[in-house]
Amino acid sequence: MISALWCYRVAQKRLRKWLNTEVAIMADFIVRAGLASWELLLDSAVYILFGILVAGLLKVVLSPAAVARHLGQGRFMSVVKAAFFGVPLPLCSCGVLPAAVSLRKQGANKGATSAFLISTPESGVDSIAITYALLDPIMTLMRPVAAFCSAIMAGFLENIISRPSAETMAPADLSCPIDSCCDGINCDPLEHRRHHSVWEKVVAGFKYALLDVWGDIAVWFFAGLIIAGLITALVPDELLMNWLGGGISSMLIMLVIGIPLYICATASTPVAAALILKGVSPGAALVFLLVGPATNVTSLSVLVGILGKWSTVRYLLVLSLSAITFGLLTDFVYGLSGISARAVVGEAAELIPAGVKLTMTFVLLILSVRPVSFWLRKQLRLEKPVLTFQSGFPDLKPLAPMTKEQKPDKHPSSCGCDH
Repeated sequence: MISALWCYRVAQKRLRKWLNTEVAIMADFIVRAGLASWELLLDSAVYILFGILVAGLLKVVLSPAAVARHLGQGRFMSVVKAAFFGVPLPLCSCGVLPAAVSLRKQGANKGATSAFLISTPESGVDSIAITYALLDPIMTLMRPVAAFCSAIMAGFLENIISRPSAETMAPADLSCPIDSCCDGINCDPLEHRRHHSVWEKVVAGFKYALLDVWGDIAVWFFAGLIIAGLITALVPDELLMNWLGGGISSMLIMLVIGIPLYICATASTPVAAALILKGVSPGAALVFLLVGPATNVTSLSVLVGILGKWSTVRYLLVLSLSAITFGLLTDFVYGLSGISARAVVGEAAELIPAGVKLTMTFVLLILSVRPVSFWLRKQLRLEKPVLTFQSGFPDLKPLAPMTKEQKPDKHPSSCGCDH
């Protein structure tokens, strides 16, 4: 009895010690991951706000519906315009699909549509700003250039293989981009441009930026921050350096990871920064930044309906080849210049005073309350149960058609009986 009690106490002490060790390890991991995510948020908040505000102003000046009339005619010029217009627009791989469908319906050829589908989700004024904050000027330049060139190559190939037929110019959407107060057809163009003051346009652009643009990407941006923090705290440096330190093999691994993954251009940037800090080559990180936002499993099925099966295959082929090409070129540029991407990550954010970064971070968090809470309510919303009734009654046989004698009298008696 005494020996059994002694064994129980020894086992109890060891169990408590083991539990305390496990809890300490878990707490240390959570703290390190949280601090890494917080540092990335501090570095990126100012640039995120700047990017989404510029995106809101672009909504007033340059909307997909307004530029659709430029994308219908011409085998090559329409592709260049589509790629150029797509680079600054802040749309993710799923958000770009309705815009691409609209362009296609309004007369844009397949090449221009393919170019728009590549350049738009791969880049954007918001993602360019956060790339400058979290990465470095070289990656900030390579990202939109790679997106633009990839889009042009895909569009040119599509229009060369499947030459667009002579298509009529779709009527331009002249409706007011501020609040659609008129269709722009039955009013003088000069009067149409004066419907709203400059201040009203700026306010409308800011509302669109803070409610629509940030509302669409806020949840995914914070998910990217959390993933980046987990990578920083969990993944050993040697593991990623051995597998993703550079070369074609690391690019191919990033292709396999990035193509089916759903992540927007802004949310992918902190993940890429964490990967580079862990020893991943900048070229492999660029491959992730290009193919991750441009494709995912859901959007590929929609692309088949928009472009067709073989056009989607060519879309993926050109996207993959161009991503690997620019990834290798990026590694070559860093090697030639003697710059270590790991050493310069986030240096641009050091130019912002600590007080400004902290203030802008709290502003960004306040603006994120509405979209994040809406997303949480949507995820936790329970569907109302459908009422069903079950009985043990035998199945009723279908009634035979009534004969003329069986049909009721058109004028029944007032009392309701048959007499």
